[in-house]
Parts: sequence; structure tokens; C-alpha cells
Amino acid sequence: MIGQLRGSLADKRPNQVLVDVSGVGYLVAVPLSTYSALGDLHTEVTLLIHTHVREDALALYGFLTSREKHFFELLLSASGVGPSLALRILSGMNVDDLVPAIRTGDVARLTRIPGVGRKTAERMVVELKDKLEAVAVEEKPAASPAGVEADVVSALMNLGYDGRAAESAVREAKREAGASNFEKLLKASLQTLTAPQSRAARAV
Repeated sequence: MIGQLRGSLADKRPNQVLVDVSGVGYLVAVPLSTYSALGDLHTEVTLLIHTHVREDALALYGFLTSREKHFFELLLSASGVGPSLALRILSGMNVDDLVPAIRTGDVARLTRIPGVGRKTAERMVVELKDKLEAVAVEEKPAASPAGVEADVVSALMNLGYDGRAAESAVREAKREAGASNFEKLLKASLQTLTAPQSRAARAV
């Protein structure tokens, strides 16, 4: 039974990677969260492996964290959830969102994941709710509008903009676009900064 692979990342796709271990290539199915956190090709990678054995095949499922691997195996314990669907569930929603959705019986949210029907979602809630007591969720307080603005200013400064110019751009973008979402406010602020007549662009 393979529990871990360490080797060179020979190839990677959103749902599958090829890990070269001393000349032997292992095809490993991965969720999007693992794929997005992987390094460049030919760099070393270590994956925690769940080995799924069937009569006609042996399939490997890989994860960068033990937490995600543990949750994958919890999903497999639910009726009607096989490895492919469990991987799709983890690709459609991260663990910190999945845990409260299952704990609170949010079937509507679960069924928005491709491949999860209402009956499957209901079974997941009934069968996994008690088991999730052992899965910790990182509490992330909702960002206040002021917090979002500060985050955008910080992001703009990291991009090389002057602090006062960044603050001015965020104020102007919020006034014109009314955006409180980080991505929307950042985009509007960048547009403000790059506008030829922008007041923020002149603030130095």
C-alpha cells in the first residue's frame, strides 16, 4: 500500500499529476486545491497518497496536506461517494467551507458542486455530521468594508504604488464603483490609478 510519494513533478494537469520517483512515473489524481499549490515542473514534490484498490485497477489519489487527505477518506465513508466524486467535491469546495455546510445541513450549497445530487448531499449530511467533530475549521471572520479597503491598499503598495496614491485610488474607486469585494475593489482601484487624469495617480 502506497502512503506517500516523493519525487520530481514530471507533469501536472488540473486533475492529475505525474511524479517521477527514481525513474518510475506514478500517475496521481489530485484535487484542484493541491494542483494550484504545486510548484513548477521538475521540482521536488511530496504527496500523501490514498491507494484505492479495485479488482481491475489500482488508483492513487494525492494530497499536499494530511487534513485534506483525512477529509477525502471521510467523504469515501458516505454512501454513494466513490474516489472520483470525493475528489470532485474537494475540487468544488474547500474543507473550510465543506465542514460547516455539512454540519448545518446546507444541502442547497452542497448540490452546487458538480456531480452532487440532492440524495447524495443528504446522505453526506446524515452520515458525516457526527464524524466531522474531529475536523477543525479555521475561523475566518468576515472582512469589514474598512478591512477590505486596507487589504487593497496593501496589495497596491506591494505592486509598487505609493501609499498615498493607493489610498486615494481606493477611496475614489469605492466612491465611483461602490465595491466592497476585494477583487472588484482592487480592479477598480487599478483602473483609477492607470487613468490619465486620475487624482490618485498624481498623488505622490
